[in-house]
Amino acid sequence: MKGNYSQARAMLAITRGSLRAIFRSPSAVIFSIAFPLIFILVFGFIGGSGKVSMNVAFDRATDTLNPIYPVLKKIAGLNIVTKTGDELREDLEKGRITAVINIQKSGLENPPYNISLTSSEAVSPQNLQVLQSILNAVIAGINQQTYANAPTIALVNNHVQKIPGRIYRTIDFILPGQLGFSLLSSGVFGVAFLFFSLRQQLVLKRFYATPIRRSYIVLGEAFSRVIFQMMTAVIIIGVGHFLFKFTLVHGITTFLEIMVLSFLALILFMGFGFIVSGLARNESMIPPFANLITLPQFLLAGTFFSIDAFPAWLQPICRTLPLTHFNNAMRNIAFEGASLGSCWQEIGILGIWTVVVYTVAFKTFKWE
Repeated sequence: MKGNYSQARAMLAITRGSLRAIFRSPSAVIFSIAFPLIFILVFGFIGGSGKVSMNVAFDRATDTLNPIYPVLKKIAGLNIVTKTGDELREDLEKGRITAVINIQKSGLENPPYNISLTSSEAVSPQNLQVLQSILNAVIAGINQQTYANAPTIALVNNHVQKIPGRIYRTIDFILPGQLGFSLLSSGVFGVAFLFFSLRQQLVLKRFYATPIRRSYIVLGEAFSRVIFQMMTAVIIIGVGHFLFKFTLVHGITTFLEIMVLSFLALILFMGFGFIVSGLARNESMIPPFANLITLPQFLLAGTFFSIDAFPAWLQPICRTLPLTHFNNAMRNIAFEGASLGSCWQEIGILGIWTVVVYTVAFKTFKWE
């Protein structure tokens, strides 16, 4: 009888039972699906216009000795970007920079300067109109104060040179962070509470009375969590793409690469859950331990805004967090069209974290 016992069938039976339990748990559904979707809906509606910020840059050939240049640099509504070359063009193509401003001497007495703009098809026309209005207002102010007797110090060229570009919407930044948060929360909280409960209710001890091996017990429970969370990922990406035009550059290929990346990240995050379930002596200790892992990553891993917004001393810490590398890799794959192979650095760091985490998990995990 023992020889005919199928470990794989027993494992699948555990997976089915655990999966039913997950769907019957309101907290699992809320934290894995509802909570991220609420953020996606909120930011999706807010960011529907595709506007990110009023960032501008000056062309390298700009005459910086003219009186217009220092005034523009002091305007609070304009964020002056100092990037150059391919990096500047890349941001311009994505709509992250509204326009590149070029101020040149005209060679004429009136007007002494001409202002031209280079923008992208990814930039909202409203943003360009606002920028042109700001430039005209600055010119009018300088005319009134210093050049009262001249027609105007400068003219803004109404013909804006545009390069091809892909619209970079707010949802393109927010959705990867929310998916990462969903994977992290499910992996840590879900696994920690699950295995602690199985020990407390003596379910694991009952499993020992059957011929199934311990490794298959863990695999069965893990598979249920993976199946549920992959379904969650499909829902989150589907809502973002079809309702708010979340970018999937290469369509189904990009989607499949994101799913593979999500699977790798989930395996890592579940390792944190095994550690928490092993360290917690009672159920009330699980949330504090889990929050020590999830909360810093939720706040510092670029979930809502770029880590470049943090102080310089904090950014290296942000870049060590595994969720940061998941977010970066997913954004590169979804919007840049990068492949999994080209994201080898981010995936490699996730792999290092996985080895470290599961080394600790094997030492801390308790069966009884």
